[in-house]
Amino acid sequence: MLEILSITIPIYVAIAMGYGLTRSGVFPKSDMRVFGSFVVKVAMPALLFNALSQRSLTDVLNSEYLVAYAVGSLFTVVISLLWSLRIRRDSRSMSSCFAMGTTCPNSGFVGYPIALLSLGPIAGVSLALNMLVENLLIIPLLLAWAETGGGQQRWYQILAQTLKGMFYNPMIWGIVLGFLFSWFEVQLPSSLSRTVTLFAQASGALALFVIGGSLVGLPVKGMGSSVGQIAAGKLILHPLVMAAVLLWLVPIQDPVMRTAVLLTCAMPMMGIYPILTQKHGHDGLSAATLLVTTMGSFFSLNILLWLLKSHSF
Repeated sequence: MLEILSITIPIYVAIAMGYGLTRSGVFPKSDMRVFGSFVVKVAMPALLFNALSQRSLTDVLNSEYLVAYAVGSLFTVVISLLWSLRIRRDSRSMSSCFAMGTTCPNSGFVGYPIALLSLGPIAGVSLALNMLVENLLIIPLLLAWAETGGGQQRWYQILAQTLKGMFYNPMIWGIVLGFLFSWFEVQLPSSLSRTVTLFAQASGALALFVIGGSLVGLPVKGMGSSVGQIAAGKLILHPLVMAAVLLWLVPIQDPVMRTAVLLTCAMPMMGIYPILTQKHGHDGLSAATLLVTTMGSFFSLNILLWLLKSHSF
């Protein structure tokens, strides 16, 4: 267990430092937006490019991983939507918020550092594959579903706009360029490669610091039931559904990649969760859920890592 804690404790210490230094005023919370923008637009694209361009195409294009992660996430989306609509009697926009919280993990800011410490360099490849499924499938579908609840635009218009917006996402371009360099077996000159690596190495600690600082001031009161259900869906339902998919539908042969996809599904929800749900007025609930789930993931992830270490899967 001490070996497992040696993996997770540094992650949450970095998050706690971000929270503490922002809460105490050393950094204003507005700085977290600047730091986060640097991670998303510079450091993370460099990380994704390095992870893909320095591996062979056969290592990068892991179809088993892509299909398994997509199927597991889509099953979780369907279960969450049915629970929200049929049991909770939520609106369509609220059901989209509910499903987004249970299905969209923080693959970059929290998932990558944990996977890197647990699994090594393969973490970069799994991050790139996660980004493809999340940004090109899950998020566009849920944003389009939210719009069917009375928005002025048709669902397919929202879907098209969301997909179009992906072309302006630096992380997507980091993935695309990484794939191309891997495909054509091209390497950057050593000086440029070291420059990209410098920016890539800045992503881990700074991303965790941003998560901690962003949690300052988030509300929790009066939302207990909804917060608890979404948090349980993210930390328990999503990894359980993924485990079932791996056992019975899409087995991943590589044990390291199998562990990577399970860890991905057990991460708290993405940091931009409140932003994506703001349009329909669910940002308060989303922010509260993000805070509770991020805190609770310390315990759930340690338990999952212990299970994966002590029991073969």
